[in-house]
Amino acid sequence: MRRRDFLKAAGLGVGAFALPGCAQAFLREAKGKKPNIVYIMIDELGYFELSCMGNKYLRTPNIDRMASEGMRFTQALAGGPVCAPTRCVLMTGQHTGHCTVRKNSQVWPMRAEDVTVAEVLKQAGYATGGFGKWGCGDRGTTGAPERHGFDIFFGYYNQTHAHSFFPNYLVRNGEKVPLEGNTGDFSEGKQFSQYLIFDESIRFIRKNKGRPFFCYCAWTPPHGRWGIPEDEPAWLEFKDKPWPGVPKDAKVYAAMVAMVDRQIGQILALLKELGIEDNTIVFVCGDNGGRGGFNNFFDPNRYFRGQKGNLYEGGLRVPMIIRWPGRIKPGVVSDFLWYFADVMPTLAELAGTSPPENIDGMSIVPTLLGEDVSGRRQQEHEFLYWEHQQQVAVRMGDYKAIKPARNKPFELYDLSKDIGEQNNIADRFPDVLAKMKGFAEQSHTENLIGDVLDKEQRFKGHQFR
Repeated sequence: MRRRDFLKAAGLGVGAFALPGCAQAFLREAKGKKPNIVYIMIDELGYFELSCMGNKYLRTPNIDRMASEGMRFTQALAGGPVCAPTRCVLMTGQHTGHCTVRKNSQVWPMRAEDVTVAEVLKQAGYATGGFGKWGCGDRGTTGAPERHGFDIFFGYYNQTHAHSFFPNYLVRNGEKVPLEGNTGDFSEGKQFSQYLIFDESIRFIRKNKGRPFFCYCAWTPPHGRWGIPEDEPAWLEFKDKPWPGVPKDAKVYAAMVAMVDRQIGQILALLKELGIEDNTIVFVCGDNGGRGGFNNFFDPNRYFRGQKGNLYEGGLRVPMIIRWPGRIKPGVVSDFLWYFADVMPTLAELAGTSPPENIDGMSIVPTLLGEDVSGRRQQEHEFLYWEHQQQVAVRMGDYKAIKPARNKPFELYDLSKDIGEQNNIADRFPDVLAKMKGFAEQSHTENLIGDVLDKEQRFKGHQFR
């Protein structure tokens, strides 16, 4: 379904769609009351960087609490191994063989006809707000968030701009918001961006407490150039840690993880204060696999091969915790296999509406709420697909096929026996590999990108240092 056709159909209201069974059951049970959705994505948070996963250096008590009160997934996979593509997959429900933004680029916006989860939810009556890093189209392009369903977006439009926590400006709905006192220095300044972005997230929730809302918090910490306010409480806790040989950047990273965890706790407390906790589903996840370098001290990928930037498990597997009191059973650990393309159809079903037809994702509502509540069995992917630059990967059940470079052959791994992707079994299972290579061939389409509408605005937007 093309974008204009989708929006036209969506404008007819919920009755214009053949709603999935769960949406009907949910709406009957909740008497038409739609759930609020808070989706928090933490930039570069590694799978094993939560204290509930046994990390002995990083502190995440609020995320740990969410895991004990909700569902933690062991096989949730990112849409891509770097910032921009993984966000495009999340927003559009299309994998990287179909979506528009397939690499980190300063001139690679979504197309005008791309439909986002914000548009789907907005048509279902939701207030829509985004806060943090967008990455799918800069100011003056067809990919800007205000052109794709967001009532408000505040933060960074371009992922390169987001490398600094003390930028000269942030952006609100396409307009630059100067940050007085910031000189462009990456390490220090008068105004710390995450404080401003967090405050906008809180303000949006308060403002829309009386109606269904979608609060997309694509927060940038702990990614980026590691500058942090000297009086940040988490920094005061970590700066003097006796970690011999560990650089200051690592301590700043640890402090940022603790800071974001504290802010997540503040959001949970706010939902309770406003009396909307039981009608709000909260997601917390990483955006791609953990990084290497000094982060290896924190053991972000532990048993996984690779890291951010490649398609081995270390580049794709992310922490994913989902909490909804009274709806999602507490303390559940699920090994259900899914990825970011599934977010759009899942949120659409929760909202009682339907996504466009041209997506690659599927709803995981039966896994979240139970098959009895949803009225159907959980669908499973025949395969999952990724491409990134010269790399290609396919997941089919426990099998993982990966072509690590254009001039390299496909490798094949059985993740049920080899989570570290160390034993290439391509020669032993040629039929399996042939099938997976066929999935890869059928999944790639020509990469058509969006347009720059205002070149002057677009290129001035990068003078952030």
